[in-house]
Amino acid sequence: MRKKIIAGNWKMNKTVSEAEALATAVKRELDTEAKVDVVLCPPAISISKVSEVVSGSQIAVGAQNMHHEASGAYTGEISAEMLREQYCRYVILGHSERREYFGETDASVNQKTKAALAAGLIPIVCVGETLEEREAGQIEDVISTQINGGLSGIEAADLKKIVVAYEPVWAIGTGKTATPEQAQDVHKMIRDLLAKLSDQSTADAVRIQYGGSMKPGNALELLSKPDIDGGLIGGAALDANSFAEIVKAAIEA
Repeated sequence: MRKKIIAGNWKMNKTVSEAEALATAVKRELDTEAKVDVVLCPPAISISKVSEVVSGSQIAVGAQNMHHEASGAYTGEISAEMLREQYCRYVILGHSERREYFGETDASVNQKTKAALAAGLIPIVCVGETLEEREAGQIEDVISTQINGGLSGIEAADLKKIVVAYEPVWAIGTGKTATPEQAQDVHKMIRDLLAKLSDQSTADAVRIQYGGSMKPGNALELLSKPDIDGGLIGGAALDANSFAEIVKAAIEA
């Protein structure tokens, strides 16, 4: 049985002091038993402080991005080893906002995913369609391209370590959400695509999160679906109580 994973993507929110306060509140709210994997992904400048706050708990820390090279003349970038030194265990890759605003491609996601795995980080690889693509009936084509491109050349043993996050772009920050049935259908599609990329046993081991406006009010229904293994939480992760309620829903599901 796949263990649920709830990750909070704080995006470009919270100063270091605010991040410390939020991490402290989340730690206080949540049971320390390892029933669900809980990950906090603050802005890079706050990773060290958040790692310090959650040290000794079951809460893990992740980054929102990284560069695929180990070092070099890449102004403004951060390497996997730099993240590891700050006790990061996870890294979000290929988020739709990175793709839309910063020109990331399936090829660059693939490079970063391989570099993260080589460094011992767990990649959370994001895929998802826009509203236009959904309405044009292109969901499977879009996600198949993203899965095959982003995870190309990754062996089964490493594929099992990856978390895939399905984020319908039209549901991010809009307050809209896919119905549990719509989300389950796409999660099942992703698992089938992973089986074609590797094999069914490997696909069955991969955790697939839902990343489209999951909130306390809809979390349990979404997380109860057979192929929805967690959530990549945006807005609701900025409030300790809301985030904790989603984690508790994952425990119950």
